[in-house]
Amino acid sequence: MKIGIPKERKNHEYRVGATPNYVHALHSLGNSIVVQKGAGEKIGFSDEAYRHAGAVIVDTPEEVYDAEMIIKVKEPQPEEYSLLKEGQILYAYLHLAPDPHQTQALLEAGIVGIAYETVIDANGRLPLLTPMSEVAGRISIQAGATALQMANGGRGVLLGGVPGVRPANVVVIGGGVVGTQAARMAVGLGASVTVLDRSLDRLRQLDETFDFRIRTLYSTQENIRDLLPEADLVIGAVLIPGKSAPKLVTKQMVQSMQQGSVIVDVAIDQGGCVETAKPTTHSDPTYIEDGVVHYCVTNMPGACARTSTEALTNATLPYALSIAKHGYAKALLENPWLTPGLNVYHGKVTNQHVALDLGYEYHPPETVLV
Repeated sequence: MKIGIPKERKNHEYRVGATPNYVHALHSLGNSIVVQKGAGEKIGFSDEAYRHAGAVIVDTPEEVYDAEMIIKVKEPQPEEYSLLKEGQILYAYLHLAPDPHQTQALLEAGIVGIAYETVIDANGRLPLLTPMSEVAGRISIQAGATALQMANGGRGVLLGGVPGVRPANVVVIGGGVVGTQAARMAVGLGASVTVLDRSLDRLRQLDETFDFRIRTLYSTQENIRDLLPEADLVIGAVLIPGKSAPKLVTKQMVQSMQQGSVIVDVAIDQGGCVETAKPTTHSDPTYIEDGVVHYCVTNMPGACARTSTEALTNATLPYALSIAKHGYAKALLENPWLTPGLNVYHGKVTNQHVALDLGYEYHPPETVLV
């Protein structure tokens, strides 16, 4: 199989879909690998390292997209839509539910779209999303702490306070991977942390994990509404796999917050869980609405691109090897955990949440692959 690794085009996105070690593993199976010039250069993966691993370095994205399978990090950007080909395998984060334009483009192109974020494991977890959720959760606190500084529009509160001065109040909405990592970083910096979730079992686990150093609350609109006026930093860490994030923080709630407080909506990839959230970039990461600083970067892990690439590719490689070795149909049909990753297939939507959110007919993967 001919496999292409393009250079990412999203704003300040320096991650790359495959490391040289990843390329070597694919090449060892007899696959032909083409890597776009400079794809990993910014994070220390030189073109020479890819050549040594068995890849051919090409100058243009057109040459990369001539491949049967494309391995990326982020969803194709509009300027890449015309490069996609009928029957081509696209293996990347797609986040289709809140993105009708991309969904339409992928359907019109007739590609086979396998989305990292909807692959599951035997325990119902999201093994290809988890590494980036861990990174994003940790970055959310760093970004929030920076945004709280006066020069960045914040109210001038130090997360951990100092002796004689109270620490910042951090509210984390969602107790999954992102929320747990955010809480870990915030607690480590000395903040006062409250985590909300709708799973009582998860709240019990968090109590035990943090040895009761955080406060846990059942997530209701009333509890969120009560907490926000005293919050210095709010982390939106809500996820329904494959589905647009629910708007748990309304505009009215945002208006109740203190001037200069900060919201970091990590759920922005899935449309955001804050009503006033809109996508931002690493080059222009924040804006102020209703006196509250909003940080809503859609590729947060890209800020730590080297760490993120290594963590992501550790998780995505085994599935890529299976697809390259057996072909996508056999790989998907024989691995029930990979099957949910199929989001679009030759003009059909094969993810139920995407179909429901965007108004498409749903085609179960098993019915289109046979």
